[in-house]
Amino acid sequence: MIEESGNKRKTMAEKRQLFIEMRAQNFDVIRLSTYRTACKLRFVQKRCNLHLVDIWNMIEAFRDNGLNTLDHTTEISVSRLETVISSIYYQLNKRLPSTHQISVEQSISLLLNFMIAAYDSEGRGKLTVFSVKAMLATMCGGKMLDKLRYVFSQMSDSNGLMIFSKFDQFLKEVLKLPTAVFEGPSFGYTEHSVRTCFPQQRKIMLNMFLDTMMADPPPQCLVWLPLMHRLAHVENVFHPVECSYCRCESMMGFRYRCQQCHNYQLCQNCFWRGHAGGPHSNQHQMKEHSSWKSPAKKLSHAISKSLGCVPTREPPHPVFPEQPEKPLDLAHIVPPRPLTNMNDTVVSHMSSGVPTPTKRLQYSQDIPCHLADEHALIASYVARLQHCARVLDSPSRLDEEHRLIARYAARLAAEAGNVTRPPTDLSFNFDANKQQRQLIAELENKNREILQEIQRLRLEHEQASQPTPEKAQQNPTLLAELRLLRQRKDELEQRMSALQESRRELMVQLEELMKLLKAQATGSPHTSPTHGGGRPMPMPVRSTSAGSTPTHCPQDSLSGVGGDVQEAFAQAEEGAEEEEEKMHNGKDRG
Repeated sequence: MIEESGNKRKTMAEKRQLFIEMRAQNFDVIRLSTYRTACKLRFVQKRCNLHLVDIWNMIEAFRDNGLNTLDHTTEISVSRLETVISSIYYQLNKRLPSTHQISVEQSISLLLNFMIAAYDSEGRGKLTVFSVKAMLATMCGGKMLDKLRYVFSQMSDSNGLMIFSKFDQFLKEVLKLPTAVFEGPSFGYTEHSVRTCFPQQRKIMLNMFLDTMMADPPPQCLVWLPLMHRLAHVENVFHPVECSYCRCESMMGFRYRCQQCHNYQLCQNCFWRGHAGGPHSNQHQMKEHSSWKSPAKKLSHAISKSLGCVPTREPPHPVFPEQPEKPLDLAHIVPPRPLTNMNDTVVSHMSSGVPTPTKRLQYSQDIPCHLADEHALIASYVARLQHCARVLDSPSRLDEEHRLIARYAARLAAEAGNVTRPPTDLSFNFDANKQQRQLIAELENKNREILQEIQRLRLEHEQASQPTPEKAQQNPTLLAELRLLRQRKDELEQRMSALQESRRELMVQLEELMKLLKAQATGSPHTSPTHGGGRPMPMPVRSTSAGSTPTHCPQDSLSGVGGDVQEAFAQAEEGAEEEEEKMHNGKDRG
């Protein structure tokens, strides 16, 4: 009895381990529910090592375990779910280097207990296939665009149209994740969740689905999902800016800038906890930044924008074809992959998500004989390359390569037109594709001529770019021109230095004038605005930008100038910063 009670307590402790660790992170002090939910789910994702598994590895695990052949409503036992999770982590350790191996047993235990707590609250010991797919596809790593494409393939029909009943079921499953981390009152499932995403009942294709899910702002019930991806993107972003509240010299992660107070910026910890000081109030509109740019770069962008040199804004995601693409039949080109799991058939997924079994295709006895001459040619060609490296530059190598390409192209074109024909018609293939072979030969001849012309021009360029000393001595005119160009360069550099010094003097004079104007101005002193404790804290305006954080240059173009002049330039630069960061809006959503 004592041993049984001890084992039960140990089992319960293992089930609660992830939630105990999550509570120790003190995420509940975050005031905004969206950030609170995203932080909790990001913690679960990293603690279970799901951020190391992208969506493509997850799809491969589904196929290896036969989940793609099962209906979405099929229930699987906890033991089979444990098998699926085990295969995910064991395959992950095979891909990771030996110095970055994870604890497979611990990861399996944490993820399995979290999924049971989230999707089997009644203790039935079974989960549906769709629940497993929805949860793992949402919590794994990878780009958000790829995840949404896979989710849409599970909810659409053969014509590429979304089935609303399946989308409603997806919302039921995915909104169990916020509920599992105790955020159900804010993001729990309701009967009107589908209408909040798609108010009008109409035909929803893939592009429209992506536009809605990746919009800014996204649907209210799923607003935490893109934020979780942005959290992963900015975890290691460095901002060389001082926090206006905690006075930390630099920031990591998000940076928040007040739209009303001049140069008032908060780190993510202070903003999430609602800290405010000085003239700033929590009711002020804040702007979220995911990167940092120096004032010089912002000023150069403002100048480029005024000159019309700013590129157009990129779309948030590529436009996909409306009709789902059919998988290519490579049975005559690529040998069938041997099966390593329990399935006896090779299963290929249409883009709609409906599994289509494909029988193994037997190779005929004539194909090895038909390919014997190609294999011999390839073997001799590889042997020549191994024995002589200089053969890469010889014209005969190009001739053999073109002949090999032409032969393969002719054979592939002949086989593509005779897939459904009986073997007795193979002798007519070359006659039927005579014009295609002639066209290929003409193109190869043109390609050969172009390569020869490129080689000739390259040699001429190398000879022209390396003049000998004798030629230089024989051309005193060239030496005189070179001397004049160098002299002109020195004059321009001196002129540039004088202009920069004059600009700095003008900036200092402007600073003194602004101080005089400020001293003469009369008005009431600026007081701190008060805010009621019951008013909700406004969500910040998101301003994302792509790429890594730029390096801070200590010799800034506005260094040494007073704050009044910098304020005047900052007001013009903030608008330019907004436009530049909007251009990269689609790159950070992946």
